[in-house]
Amino acid sequence: MTVTKDREVPLDKIRNMGIIAHIDAGKTTTTERILFETGKTYRLGSVDEGTTVTDWMAQERERGITIVSAAITTFWDLNGRYRINIIDTPGHIDFTAEVERSLRVLDGALMVFDGRTGVESQSETVWRQADKYKVPRICVLNKLNLIGADFEASLKSIKERLGANAAPVVIPIGLEHEHRGVVDLISMKALTYKKIEDNKLTEGEIPTDLLESAKKYRAELIEKVSEFDDEALNKFLEGSEPDETLLKRAIRKGVIAGKFFPIFGGDNRTAETQLILNGVIEYLPSPLDLPPVEGVNPKTGEKEVRQRKVEDTFSAVAFKVMTDPHVGRLVYLRIYSGKLSSGQVVYNATKQTSERIGKLVLLHADQRELIEDAFAGEIVAAVGLKETTTGHTLCDPGHPILLESITFPDPVISLAIEPATKSDQEKMGIALNKLSDEDPTFRIKSNAETGQTIISGMGELQLEVLVDRMKREFSVVATTGAPQVAYKETIKKIAEGE
Repeated sequence: MTVTKDREVPLDKIRNMGIIAHIDAGKTTTTERILFETGKTYRLGSVDEGTTVTDWMAQERERGITIVSAAITTFWDLNGRYRINIIDTPGHIDFTAEVERSLRVLDGALMVFDGRTGVESQSETVWRQADKYKVPRICVLNKLNLIGADFEASLKSIKERLGANAAPVVIPIGLEHEHRGVVDLISMKALTYKKIEDNKLTEGEIPTDLLESAKKYRAELIEKVSEFDDEALNKFLEGSEPDETLLKRAIRKGVIAGKFFPIFGGDNRTAETQLILNGVIEYLPSPLDLPPVEGVNPKTGEKEVRQRKVEDTFSAVAFKVMTDPHVGRLVYLRIYSGKLSSGQVVYNATKQTSERIGKLVLLHADQRELIEDAFAGEIVAAVGLKETTTGHTLCDPGHPILLESITFPDPVISLAIEPATKSDQEKMGIALNKLSDEDPTFRIKSNAETGQTIISGMGELQLEVLVDRMKREFSVVATTGAPQVAYKETIKKIAEGE
């Protein structure tokens, strides 16, 4: 079956974005409200109840955390129909590979902070990862409705700890239990709601006690973004204020250049998420706003460039591998240029081999939709690729190009693993190989001296989840423990004896 009507969106109306943050800042909750607002779901999922769309694995629902990044496609109408491809990423450092590979293929990101604590340790890590891949970002201060919410201190922490050139585009109306909406600093209107369930914000005048504060923040915003647009700069130097369109254009230019980060704030369980969605459309780049993709010709070593258009020759990066019980090995692809069809033969420039695409699917978390073709700017998954794994470049056999790969940190913790019964030994080997194919930070080696199988990863939580997945998905029960050390004897010094 084909689903062309939904996917016929011009390239400038596509947004590929990830949601990144420290643990428990509210990434999955934000994704849920976005899916609800865009009509993708009709009921708000809850992390606590285990009913969210993107946290679909049994382990994620039991623990209330995100373990694997989930891709989902949705649409938002704002002066035209826009297609948003969202990747919800984990917050725990153990699953840092998921964030790393997602950022490598995304055009923009939504960075969520807990409005009670501002920048936390993992916020700094993901911010540096986003800097590494030059990903434009929008910041969101979430949870301003909870006790301990501190808008000013959280703003300060973004500027000081991350060294970010950032300024708010909205300010909250009331904090903690008093929170009931935001002031939009661009239109200078108050947008409020009465109940969390409200699916519309009411526009009104700014409360008098917030007027001075709003004017101060607006002046700061204009000063920071004027430098990105000549017309806005002239107005600023003349002492007059740029209009809404001009101000939004200046913010957009600053965001795409990676030199400015607008800050939204409020409660992401409410209709305030509509403002974030508008921000994603208005400020984050489409594939066309970014420079052409650069790589090298694997045969000559010379620099090659691909325009991010359907008309150019095909190029894509494989950024994730998943084993699906129904269809087998799924390889997630970010297509940078050209067009890909099911049954097509592609060239793996990393391994220098040819592969055939079996089927192509569009992803909606754990749901799949069969498609015939995929185009530049899309994120899809392919079935039938045997050699291709994370970080590999796929391209047109006649026009080879090798794109930047993805680098992962080395594992920091090791455990010895053995099957509960001898008969499970072979099954355990197959399961471990499939899991290490999915997760580049998970390594397996066998110690010849002690005869043990050693697994290594980024943390105890990651290894615990992998052992649990072996049990559930591959029916292999295994026990883990500290690796043994093989002690050796050696001669220390020369001695004489009789």
